[in-house]
Amino acid sequence: MIKILIIDNNSADQRIDRFLKKFFDNLNQSFIEKNLRKKNILLNQTLTKSNQIIKVGDKITIKNFSKEIYKKFEKKKITSNINKIHITNFKQCILYENDNFIIIDKWSGIAAQGGSNITISIDAIIKNISENYNLVHRLDKETSGLMIIAKNLRYTRFFGKLFKSQKLKKTYLAICEGVPKIKESYVDLDIKSDINDKVIQTSTFYKVLSYNNKTSLIKFKPKTGKKHQLRIVAKNLGCPIVGDQKYNLNQTKQRENLKLNAYKLEFDIEDSVYKITSALPKDFTDYLKLKNFKFNPKII
Repeated sequence: MIKILIIDNNSADQRIDRFLKKFFDNLNQSFIEKNLRKKNILLNQTLTKSNQIIKVGDKITIKNFSKEIYKKFEKKKITSNINKIHITNFKQCILYENDNFIIIDKWSGIAAQGGSNITISIDAIIKNISENYNLVHRLDKETSGLMIIAKNLRYTRFFGKLFKSQKLKKTYLAICEGVPKIKESYVDLDIKSDINDKVIQTSTFYKVLSYNNKTSLIKFKPKTGKKHQLRIVAKNLGCPIVGDQKYNLNQTKQRENLKLNAYKLEFDIEDSVYKITSALPKDFTDYLKLKNFKFNPKII
């Protein structure tokens, strides 16, 4: 039996072996190499190597396809039981969407990705919508604000390159206890990884936008990406973020949600310029009012 696969936008611009591993569950490298070599798997009717990059419209022909041979490699769609409330929350937090990506305004309290003791996450929700959807970056569970979700592999890679080249600008807002001695500066800080104790060099720009009642509203612009980077930087400035249960030792603010928001994303795609801002959550704006702050988005 012959099976033909036509490459679409969601599958293009990757190696043929990696595509086959995703299309069939648990397909191993030796199986792919052997069948490419024996011309059982052809690309556009010709012999090809495992590292060949496939393009939109390419045709992969599997000449020896049969249920007996490929049954154990058949792709099984894995879905989680996602509560309708989470689906509704997700749809309501979409700020922008086109054919290639979505920008959401993540609410505080939901993890970006699954892990131990995490039953629901943004990643689980989007995979329930389409297996082609991918997170391109992450936010802490307690952090609210902007997240990008790619709808296909091409844009997953595109945004990955933007982040790596620092061509995607991120601006965060945080309500912090205390006021830094220097109101505007860069912080270069070595942060130890939680996984292997490797020290990672981080760089963060910050600027105090306003301060009142021993509280400051600070803009952070990270030049690097490290888990908890801004929360650690704020602590090192002597101004831990309100509601930070890990790095803020002031127990009187422990009942507050973390006052850290991924507020703005700026990036270019071809001739289009994107500048997206978060709608600050109510607990964030309520706390500013409590401290008699007047928030002016124009100063961000």
